[in-house]
Amino acid sequence: MVLVTRQAPDFTAAAVLGSGEIVDKFNFKQHTNGKTTVLFFWPMDFTFVCPSELIAFDKRYEEFQKRGVEVVGVSFDSEFVHNAWRNTPVDKGGIGPVKYAMVADVKREIQKAYGIEHPGRRRLRCAALS
Repeated sequence: MVLVTRQAPDFTAAAVLGSGEIVDKFNFKQHTNGKTTVLFFWPMDFTFVCPSELIAFDKRYEEFQKRGVEVVGVSFDSEFVHNAWRNTPVDKGGIGPVKYAMVADVKREIQKAYGIEHPGRRRLRCAALS
């Protein structure tokens, strides 16, 4: 599925917000409220490559906000694993308290809606603008 020129699919899922609050029903469209959004997917929490990308998005979060751009991340781990990763210091393999929402796509429904599901069910990285 190619989503170029199409509206980004909406979704509702559990997430950890930038404040650290865990919510059961994070809604993408409500959260982004019509703003341009960087929606990115990473394969798995506590991996050795992905933290640099998540930390880089966090370091530039204020710049995105100044430009009216929202940032939302999605992974296939649960909201509880996301929270544990946020609460683990960077020097111990964590990402620290990032300022954007980390969405849990445990059932892989969001990746399917965005057309990024690998036929072999491998976990992929992806970034999209909405």
